[in-house]
Amino acid sequence: MPREISVGAVVFLKENKKIKYLLLYRAAHNSYRQAWTIPRGNQEKGESEEETVRREIKEETGITDLEFIAGFREKVSWFYRQKTNQGKALTIFKTAIFYLARTKTKEIKLSNEHQDYAWLSFEDAYKKLTFSSAKRVLKLANDYLKKKKIL
Repeated sequence: MPREISVGAVVFLKENKKIKYLLLYRAAHNSYRQAWTIPRGNQEKGESEEETVRREIKEETGITDLEFIAGFREKVSWFYRQKTNQGKALTIFKTAIFYLARTKTKEIKLSNEHQDYAWLSFEDAYKKLTFSSAKRVLKLANDYLKKKKIL
């Protein structure tokens, strides 16, 4: 069975002593449904996880000043189906790995992969996220920031 790995980060900034989380919006296309998500992308051969995070977030948002928060790494896995060029359905095992990273960059330069973005409080981001697995990762990240007294 084919496997795919993507890596991303729960990106946050402090604004007026409050934490805001970055979510990206992707419109429905091909085999993807519309979704508000945490930034991530597929790992390329030879890349470390951190290199993938930096590259993907730069490509998707223009952010280049990520500061990783040590000790946070969460993994989510699922299966999805993709049509081959021959029209057959192929089941793929997908793993997404998430880090936690701070930025000071508020202005986003979206790639063509996404149509919108939002900087939101934890409560608003949690409500807006489409997938339950992303909600779980966001909650774990928020709890981690509280535990480390970064909030």
